[in-house]
Amino acid sequence: MQQILLRFSAALIMTVVSVFQMQAQVDTTTPTSADPKLTAWKTSRIPKEYTVAAVNITGVRHLDTSIVYSITNINPGDKFMHPGSDIFGKSIANLWRQKLFSNVQIYVTRVDDDRVWIEVSVQERPRLGNFKFVGPKKTEAEELQTKINLVKQTIITENTRREIIEKTTKFYTDKAYRNVTVRIEEKPDTSFANSSEIIIYVDKGGKVKIDNVRFYGNDNVDDFRLKKQLKGTKEMGKMTLNPVYQASPYGTDKPFSFSQWLKEWGFLSLSKTKRLLDPWFRFKLSGAKFEQTKYEEDREKLLDYYNSLGYRDVQIVEDTLLTINKTGNINVDIKVDEGRKYYFGNITWKGNAKYTDSTLNNILGISKGDVYNLSALNRRLGKEASQEGGDISGLYMDDGYLFFRAEPVETAVYNDTIDYEIRITEGPQARIKNVTIAGNEKTKDHVIRRELRTIPGELFSRSDLIRSQRELANLQFFNQETINPGVVPNAEDGTVDINWKLEEKSSDQLELSAGWGGGIGLTGTLGVTFNNFSIKNIFKKASWDPLPTGDGQKLSLRYQSNGVAFRSLNFSFTEPWLGGKKRNSFTIGVNSSKFSNAFNQFGQIDRARSDTNYLKTTGLSIALGKQLKWPDDYFNLVYTLNFTQYKLMNYPIFDENFRSGISNNISAKIAIQRSSVFDPIFPRSGSSFMASVQFTPPYSLINKSITNSNNKYKNPEYHKWRFNAEWYVPLGKPMGADKNRQFVLKLAAKYGFMGRYNNKLDYSPFERFQVGDAGLTNNFGLLGYDIIAHRGYPVYQNSNPSINPEDQQNANQFFTIFNKYQVELRFPLVTNPSSTIYALTFFEAANGWYSYKDYNPFRLRRSVGVGMRFYLPMFGLLGFDYGVGLDRMNSANPGLKAASRFTFMLGFEPE
Repeated sequence: MQQILLRFSAALIMTVVSVFQMQAQVDTTTPTSADPKLTAWKTSRIPKEYTVAAVNITGVRHLDTSIVYSITNINPGDKFMHPGSDIFGKSIANLWRQKLFSNVQIYVTRVDDDRVWIEVSVQERPRLGNFKFVGPKKTEAEELQTKINLVKQTIITENTRREIIEKTTKFYTDKAYRNVTVRIEEKPDTSFANSSEIIIYVDKGGKVKIDNVRFYGNDNVDDFRLKKQLKGTKEMGKMTLNPVYQASPYGTDKPFSFSQWLKEWGFLSLSKTKRLLDPWFRFKLSGAKFEQTKYEEDREKLLDYYNSLGYRDVQIVEDTLLTINKTGNINVDIKVDEGRKYYFGNITWKGNAKYTDSTLNNILGISKGDVYNLSALNRRLGKEASQEGGDISGLYMDDGYLFFRAEPVETAVYNDTIDYEIRITEGPQARIKNVTIAGNEKTKDHVIRRELRTIPGELFSRSDLIRSQRELANLQFFNQETINPGVVPNAEDGTVDINWKLEEKSSDQLELSAGWGGGIGLTGTLGVTFNNFSIKNIFKKASWDPLPTGDGQKLSLRYQSNGVAFRSLNFSFTEPWLGGKKRNSFTIGVNSSKFSNAFNQFGQIDRARSDTNYLKTTGLSIALGKQLKWPDDYFNLVYTLNFTQYKLMNYPIFDENFRSGISNNISAKIAIQRSSVFDPIFPRSGSSFMASVQFTPPYSLINKSITNSNNKYKNPEYHKWRFNAEWYVPLGKPMGADKNRQFVLKLAAKYGFMGRYNNKLDYSPFERFQVGDAGLTNNFGLLGYDIIAHRGYPVYQNSNPSINPEDQQNANQFFTIFNKYQVELRFPLVTNPSSTIYALTFFEAANGWYSYKDYNPFRLRRSVGVGMRFYLPMFGLLGFDYGVGLDRMNSANPGLKAASRFTFMLGFEPE
């Protein structure tokens, strides 16, 4: 009762004070008036009814007088009692509420019998004119403007000034400036009426950095592991001995000096030794600024980490920021109470009719006695979103149970053990009702629908939904970050609608480049690739905008020339869905090139020689691909038929005995490949495998007269085997606002060898392997050589292949067998529809051999280096690498410069 009376008394006092303040602004007479009627009005104590005769608004300069009049809400003819009426107080309250005025007063200027004349005097608040920041950088000022959101000609209020100071201070505090001072100066702005210019002076001071992060109370988890969880709270860069004891605001421990460390070395307990050696010395990261927002996030990460170790009762008892006077930096001291470590007890299931308890237990993967981890439990139940599957929710949802729910409930906590009951609501199986597509302005609906596994009438499947999303992304027609399936469940009829929302991006590529080398001088290249072409609309004029597109076909044209010595023309067309019903691809390619020895003995171009000394190639290839269902539908089988004709005129590319003539290289190729790679531009997970065999007819077995004479070049024979394997493994947790910045480890291996049908014949001069450099096609590509990149090693070194320079006898014949292994660590810098940029570091080991008797899989040439990749939709993939050939460093070539090599690549590395 006493508390109620106190609250009532406080409210009454506040009301009286408010009324007094409001009435203090109501002067019922003008200050200079000597009218006896006004004096009588002011001193009257007997209530009397008066009528408002007129209302006059004064002090308004820029506002509309009628607006002020309506806000005042005092009109001629209004009647009121005086004293006793609060008509003026309400009017003043209405005017103040608009926040348009810095002063409001109401006067009674005249009294005649029962009629009064009223004057409402206001003083308008100034409006915001120009404004500027003094102190911040230009970019900071622009960012501050967006945060404060200052708009010219808005009313300047106390709230405006307060927001400027608070938001500016917070802006710099979040950037580790904890000693920010903000001062606002106002002065009349003559460029606007009734306006003030605001000048915001900012002194951000110096950045506050973290000198030490120290933990106390962590008896079971060492400092090193705890500091790893603090991603945004790092210590300053310096090398320090990791002490056993440190000064603490929570205790009396003394610093453990280096001399004490030496003295006590042999007498340390096991726990102290672990702290001392984990690690002996630590290097603190430089630039460790303190940001309050990141620190709050790190506190939560610290608790989550403890929870994952079974310490679900952990608390941060106290955290203190101690300022170091000499440097102005801080120590972050965190005291924790770890609590007890818990373990999982019995896990039972309730409500599961579809699957047995044993099946669910196997998929859950948590057994009695495992360390308690609620996050892992939720993840295995599928309560945390994941595209990898393999959880309880995925098991049900892949069988149509879209309305499935699983709730873990603690049923008992005893000592250090927690029992759980998983309560399942299976619900009905949902079938797909409607599938809609939006956002595809160029791409036809049938191109999209044939990639979808979400088919009306089929049971809903989460894995099919994820696979459909990946297939759409692999088309490279759409921005993969915005592909949204839009799942809309209909609980009433047990169905689900899927509304695909897409955002198209440019997928066509233009290649326009020039290069110098290859013994032919300056060469220009012009190439175009249309990745979403429509050949059936090629004769429809209305479809040329600027080209017929939308059917998902690929058309590529590429022309290279330096005028006389070299020219090359390549054309290819791919239909990925031949017939439109199954994923059976069809590809046809045509190429023609001419390589001339157009230089005379003086190194000058002789056009007459280009017609009498040349190598011409004409090729045709047809490929048919088929998607397999077994072992899974990631497999594809591709059949290819190749024909290449080589015409030589005074051009002894093979040997002096075959200077002029024609060679016909006819071969077939069978390749089986499997790819589960998502996003071919920057794969984050998945793998890719390819095994192939390419062979010609065994001419020498059919015609015994073929020997190592000129006949062996007319119809070359061989069989060539290739195997490629690539794995992409994500490392760590995704970073950045879009969760796309993550380290990815690429592991790759390549093998290849060429065989012959007849041991009496040499290996075919065609289709061999060339190892070295960046893998770009050169003049030996005319002979069908597989160009195997090996960064850090050139293809030639002193006229000999640099991979195996010791073999002088076969120096110009290149390899019939090769091995290559690769480890590459990648990190994306930019991932958006307009460009993808990532940095990499690599280790490679490769080598080639001329015959099987020389083959040694352990004799490899190693290289290391760094590189960058730039993917622009218009130009494709560009790459720059700096590689160091470790086995090129010897006494003859000492130093890094002689062993290093800068390489450039265009497009994806050839298989």
